[in-house]
Amino acid sequence: MTIFNRSFLRNRVLRMVLRLLGSIMLGGALLWSVMAIYFSNLPAGWLRALAACIYVIGIAFVLIRVRPWRVARWILLGAFAVVAAWFLAIPPSNERDWQPDVAVLPYAEISGDKVTIHGIRNCDYRSETDYTVQHYDKTLNLAELRSADFYVVYWGSPWIAHTMLSFGFGGDEFVCFSIETRKEKGENYSAIKGFFRQFELTYVVGDERDLVRLRTNYRGEQVYLYHLNTDPALARLVFLDYIKEVNHLKAHPEWYNALTSNCTTNIRGHTKAYVKNAHFDWRILLNGRIDEMAYERKTLDQSLPFAELKARSLIDENAKAADQSPQFSKRIREKLPGFATSYARPGATDAFLSAL
Repeated sequence: MTIFNRSFLRNRVLRMVLRLLGSIMLGGALLWSVMAIYFSNLPAGWLRALAACIYVIGIAFVLIRVRPWRVARWILLGAFAVVAAWFLAIPPSNERDWQPDVAVLPYAEISGDKVTIHGIRNCDYRSETDYTVQHYDKTLNLAELRSADFYVVYWGSPWIAHTMLSFGFGGDEFVCFSIETRKEKGENYSAIKGFFRQFELTYVVGDERDLVRLRTNYRGEQVYLYHLNTDPALARLVFLDYIKEVNHLKAHPEWYNALTSNCTTNIRGHTKAYVKNAHFDWRILLNGRIDEMAYERKTLDQSLPFAELKARSLIDENAKAADQSPQFSKRIREKLPGFATSYARPGATDAFLSAL
């Protein structure tokens, strides 16, 4: 085969690959736009379904009847662009008929080193769905912030988890942050809906007797608790960044997104501003393995192999035994690896940040 023929064949294969990739991307865009119409803000379910069907029929007509293909592709791209623009313009709201446990938005006031948090949730649970909503206010001293602890919660697949961050003040007071969907009455979480602006974003600021005990004692989820190797100065920066977002959401609602704005990607968002070399890792998205990633980056206790550290960090039995005890936070941490060590060590700042 001559050099000319080899070059011609290589270029032809390259064109075929590019066309295939383009077709796949266009197909994905059109599928997304159908889903976006179905989960749009049209006022009735039947109307959303009808609009999605009409859109699919229109796509089929263009694919079958419009020639040349170049014109058909531009029409389809135009249709996708219109749907995307409409979808992205759908506004979030704080004015809906919310489920009682997320009806109250927390907020905070800062005066010097004193931070007063309003609306810390501490529900009295009788079951997962039967509870009395309770909130309280608390004033915390930033100078007494000593620690940051990391929760990884499994409810099904080992590849996906819910994550929470808890800050310790003075050794015996803890405030936990859980980044969640803000659901309306009668609404249930759906992973698919989580990609299509169906839920507003909320930062639940809670007592650990609420946020942790709900998951261990009533939902039967597996909850792992890790002490993060960080220093108080860094923990204060991250804590204040959380508080800033809590106050922002009270005035300016945002959408939850299962891929880009969720319980783990937002934790990374609160930390990455403070470090230059925090690189992205696939375990940020498949976050059931995020504790493994944190261990590799030396953010977690290093005195044990990771498998043993994880096994010993499961707190479900401790939480069930502590139940409604005022010493709940202390008791769930008893005998856990890393919690008896110093809260600060050389290099801890960069390790904490780069892990998340």
